[in-house]
Amino acid sequence: MMDPEVLERIAARRAELDVLEEQLVKQLSEVRGERDELAVAERVWQRMSEQVAVERAEAGSPVVQVAGRVVRLVPDRAPGVAESGLPEEYQRILTAVRQAAGPVATRQIGEMLGLDTGVRGRLEPLRGKLADRGWLHKRPNGKFTARP
Repeated sequence: MMDPEVLERIAARRAELDVLEEQLVKQLSEVRGERDELAVAERVWQRMSEQVAVERAEAGSPVVQVAGRVVRLVPDRAPGVAESGLPEEYQRILTAVRQAAGPVATRQIGEMLGLDTGVRGRLEPLRGKLADRGWLHKRPNGKFTARP
């Protein structure tokens, strides 16, 4: 026959293990629930990323953050790169240059766009906006023409 003290210790240890088992079952349930939530979050994130990629592709030029601001990058002119991929402001500049009778100065472009041409700082950004990316041709006299 077994010693009653040993039986008591076995029963006490069994009770401890039962409590531990309940805790572990609860923890396992919580872990599985959180893993399921992460799987859902990952699927939602994936769908959103795909949607954003499609929207960016449809919008044309890529979007990045610079100093906490969203900025649309201007693509270089190249085969297969459509003007529709340019930000609206750049498209307006191209349209203004194309509508001109001939080569136009920066001041004329500014006037066509309705900018205050008396403020030098308003015109400076126009000077190289599209010529640097190949969308406009800057002639030796400083005037701009649209590329064919």
